[in-house]
Amino acid sequence: MSITSQASQRITALLDDNSFVEIGAMVTARATDFNLKQTETPSDGCITGYGVIDGNLVYVYGQDASVLGGSIGEMHAKKIAGLYDLAMKTGAPVIGLIDSAGLRLQEATDALNAFGEIYKKQTMASGVIPQITAVFGTCGGGLALFPALTDFTFMEEKKAKLFVNTPNALAGNEISKCDTSSAAFQSEEAGIVDFVGDEAAILGQIRDLVCMLPSNNEDDNSFVECADDLNRADASLANCVGDTSIALSTIADDNAFVEVKAAYAKEMVTGFMKLNGVTVGAVANRSEVYNEEGGKAETFDAALSPAGCEKAAEFISFCDAFNIPVLSLTNVNGFKADKCSEKKIAKAAAKLTYAFADATVPKVNVIIGKAYGSAYVAMNSKAIGADMTYCWPNAEIGTMDAKLAAKIICDGQGADAVNECAKEYAYLQTSAVSAAKRGYVDAIIEPADTRKYVIGAFEMLFTKREDRPAKKHGTV
Repeated sequence: MSITSQASQRITALLDDNSFVEIGAMVTARATDFNLKQTETPSDGCITGYGVIDGNLVYVYGQDASVLGGSIGEMHAKKIAGLYDLAMKTGAPVIGLIDSAGLRLQEATDALNAFGEIYKKQTMASGVIPQITAVFGTCGGGLALFPALTDFTFMEEKKAKLFVNTPNALAGNEISKCDTSSAAFQSEEAGIVDFVGDEAAILGQIRDLVCMLPSNNEDDNSFVECADDLNRADASLANCVGDTSIALSTIADDNAFVEVKAAYAKEMVTGFMKLNGVTVGAVANRSEVYNEEGGKAETFDAALSPAGCEKAAEFISFCDAFNIPVLSLTNVNGFKADKCSEKKIAKAAAKLTYAFADATVPKVNVIIGKAYGSAYVAMNSKAIGADMTYCWPNAEIGTMDAKLAAKIICDGQGADAVNECAKEYAYLQTSAVSAAKRGYVDAIIEPADTRKYVIGAFEMLFTKREDRPAKKHGTV
């Protein structure tokens, strides 16, 4: 492995010290057109091999931009495809470090076929082994499908470019107006990128994520010893109804929560945590974002948006594929209501509902605030398959806010009658007690005790088995 190659340096920094073993170092391009044979192509612009991250086996490929711009040709692709074959045989993640000019023009149809071969390997590996992509340089055109076909994408914040069409090729746009290839756009607007940072931060975040994930879909050893108090109570949880990323950090072992797609659809939180040493996927509604200084930075309606639903649905699907239990924190009063959302909300909410209902992993829901209407049903309610449902004492569960319901029920009866009706409706139809009496909530718990209860629930559900109708796959 060349010590001067930037791709080599990235791989070395990513893996445990002295653990990388290179495969295919002698491979070079076979094509001879346009004097390609006379061009030096060490490793054909792609360094491949395996190593460990905190003792976990991983396979890594890094594109070398110093060799024909890191462009993908026949042998370059064969090395990546061969790496996927090994990863599938041994059941270990694949990590791709992207820095490439894209399709190698000198190899034309061979290069196109090479793209297709990698797409197929990624497709076959989906749901079997975790796939992670990190973009450090250019990732354009057909190469942009690489990160989209993998499970998690990291992107360097300044130099990296991710696009299908360049910003200047978009009608009515040019890069100074809107850089659609930037990390900011791809993480905040497109939702393809999960993590953004400088090169060192990205490599560290990949290591953290790998340590959270199982090695494959049959790995039952993805747990660590937990030194944190399983019964640890925290009174501050009651104040975290708005910013549930803080609530999840508070509940997690050692307060460690790894949020994914944090910059996209911020009204929905998704990420990983450990509970009693076991990895759990978390999905939560969010109406507030607090900054590092403790100030309120952003606010949202407590509503399901199309982007938030799709973000959560994809995350739940990943968790189900890899047998990762799912915890949800529910605080939702309906669906986002504007013209733009109305175009997509029904389909997106259906995807979220389907993802929760279709998942067979242990599922626990904690209602921490409002839970109104069909939006509540879609958020991992007992009706669509939550195994255990808890709620905090002040939670509100029902069709709508009690005052709105009272105005409809007591229409034309005066303010006093409406207020009295609202009180009665709140007690009889929207209180935590009323939901528990009907069996829609298994227990009403104090916010401070949430960690203890969810850990207990997941331990009880550890051996869960659930049969489903025989079918090839669903169509939602």
